Amino acid sequence: MAVALVLVALTLIYPNLPSLDILTDYRPKIPLRVYTADGYLIGEFGEERRSFLRIQDTPEILKQAILAAEDERFYQHGGIDALGVLRAAASNIIGGGKKQGASTITQQVAKNFFLSSEKTYARKLYEALLSFKIESNLSKDQIFELYINQIYLGQRAYGFGAASQIYFGKPAKDISVAEAAMLAGLPKAPSAFNPVVNPKRASLRQQYVLRRMFELGFIDSAQHEEALKQALIVRRETNDYAVRAEHAAEMARQMAAERFPEDVYTRGLKVYTTLLKSDQEAAVASLRKGVIDYDRRHGYRGAEAHVDMSAIKSDNDEALDELLQDYSDPSDLRPAIVLEADTKQVKAYRRGGEVIKISGDGLRFATRMLDDKAPANKRLRRGAVIRVQTDEKNNWRIVQMPEVEAALLAADPQTGAIRALVGGFDFSRNKFNHVTQAWRQPGSSFKPFIYSAALEKGFTPASIVNDEPISIPASVTGSQAWEPKNYDGKFEGPMRVRTALAKSKNMVSVRLLQASGVHFVQDYATRFGFDAEKHPPYLTMALGAGAVTPWQMVSAYAVFANGGYRIPPFIVRDIQDDKGTILAQAQPTPAGDDALRAIDPRNAFLMDSMLRDVTIYGTAGRASAQLKRRDLAGKTGTTNEHVDAWFCGYQRTIVGCSWIGFDQPKNLGNGETGGSAALPMWIGYMARALKDVPESFMPQPEGLVALDAVGGGKGPSKEFFYKENVPQQVEEEPPQDPNAKPVD
Repeated sequence: MAVALVLVALTLIYPNLPSLDILTDYRPKIPLRVYTADGYLIGEFGEERRSFLRIQDTPEILKQAILAAEDERFYQHGGIDALGVLRAAASNIIGGGKKQGASTITQQVAKNFFLSSEKTYARKLYEALLSFKIESNLSKDQIFELYINQIYLGQRAYGFGAASQIYFGKPAKDISVAEAAMLAGLPKAPSAFNPVVNPKRASLRQQYVLRRMFELGFIDSAQHEEALKQALIVRRETNDYAVRAEHAAEMARQMAAERFPEDVYTRGLKVYTTLLKSDQEAAVASLRKGVIDYDRRHGYRGAEAHVDMSAIKSDNDEALDELLQDYSDPSDLRPAIVLEADTKQVKAYRRGGEVIKISGDGLRFATRMLDDKAPANKRLRRGAVIRVQTDEKNNWRIVQMPEVEAALLAADPQTGAIRALVGGFDFSRNKFNHVTQAWRQPGSSFKPFIYSAALEKGFTPASIVNDEPISIPASVTGSQAWEPKNYDGKFEGPMRVRTALAKSKNMVSVRLLQASGVHFVQDYATRFGFDAEKHPPYLTMALGAGAVTPWQMVSAYAVFANGGYRIPPFIVRDIQDDKGTILAQAQPTPAGDDALRAIDPRNAFLMDSMLRDVTIYGTAGRASAQLKRRDLAGKTGTTNEHVDAWFCGYQRTIVGCSWIGFDQPKNLGNGETGGSAALPMWIGYMARALKDVPESFMPQPEGLVALDAVGGGKGPSKEFFYKENVPQQVEEEPPQDPNAKPVD
């Protein structure tokens, strides 16, 4: 009777089973991936995290682990393991219900591609028939390949290739026996045996898989013992890529989504940016150091939060990990929960079961919050959430998440290719891209464009202009009288334009703008890529009262660096499909094309000369001193009330800009200038980016005449002039105050 029923089922159901086209033409949903120009992954976007693993690339130890855990007789049976079915049936009869299954890998493929997860006899019948059909049409290796790439393994990972990267940060070919067993244990219950969420249950499942591998002869006793002893390092930050470039990856994602909106997250597109791994690493490290250094200068604000510790039974209680799950872990500022605290020592719990002790210098930053008189909501006591970091001696110290934000951008001035982009301190906390979206006042970093305009109006680097007070009456301003001041409140009298720029003299900048004409300068600034409407035609433009982004500033300074060409920056090099075919590609026009000429090459040469003085003896003098080179050029910027601090500058091969400020604009603090707060980030980046780059200087263009400079200033011994504007003699610069220190 049973045989008859089976024959009826085969006759009626088998011909109506679904086509296997989805298997024979398998196209998994491969996420969009974003890379640096030199091939390092910086972002992945898609509902399913996949990395297709070919059967021939699957390590033998992983195959064996999967077979041991899921289907030891896979290569012997025809889709249904009769012995397994009998064992499961016996167990279920003895147990009084459906408690044990016997699904083969082929059956799991049938279920994953064609069926629901409901546990009914009808579904199991369809599953069995589909399994026979699959086995009749595909080879065992084809079926196995489908299985290892389609199965869900937790953490949004589909397939063992993705799981290996997500859980262990390495490709499948590099995993150990212990790691293979851990991964092979996941298909049975991806949530229950997830080593990130349930490390103890995952370990028990791993031990079972290792035992089965040993029993089946896949590993010997020595391998078994070694694997049991191996301490697995499981990645907890699943968005941690080889290079930190989250803001850049998001920009690339948006561009790809605009170009390929239909299937951008499923077809395996690869976006290659122009970023360079070494440059990006240098930029991230320098920005984070600059922000943390700034933050430490302004004192400890206390505990980030306090958590309820009433249910915690021991210092290693797993519940402590749950209390920390809402706190991001940005690599070098790790969250921890205080277990005990007094003025001499703090004991704290770190994610993953580590208990650390902080004392001595590690406590100094947080001393005042260890006092009993500290505010209760900020005091370091049991349950306080703090941030910790290791110092250069590998000792723990208390730090904090900064409130201030920053940005750093670097590009090739010849092509516009972005080499490094850091849009903020921590993407997981603040996804706002300060490089492209933050419109801020540039302060004195805008002055070079005023000076460049003045050169076109007949001024020269040797022109003498008064650094004396200015008073603009209300009848001229249209509102109230305006009396600008220099940063230090001092005035030094007549000086050369060159000296004034190096010292960032506000009064000279205002006078140059007056003489050149505000409307002319407003229009002239658009040659560098600035928006005219963001820079109203008022004298306040001389002090950088308009609005810019770091992206604009890098583009604008590149004009000086490349000899006068406006090169639009770009960050996506090309977009490829999963087979490597280029679907879209940037077509940059490099500097040298006359169509891109923005300013006279002589103007660029003179500005380059003056901006190098800024980095040698001016407000950015520490740049040349620390980097020990004289081919650096740039300008500091500090806005009114110390709200924004900037440094924008270049060497002929790299142009970069750093900015620091608060999202809700407020005072950075006295003494927090472009030279003290922003310049160190730029220097830190350039130190690595220019490590093997020889000094080089802009060649002198035609149409300039050199004359001896008269006077005892710090500038060059010769001064250059447009040949059509050569003075009969170079006016002597009055002696400068030797004690005056340029600050901005």
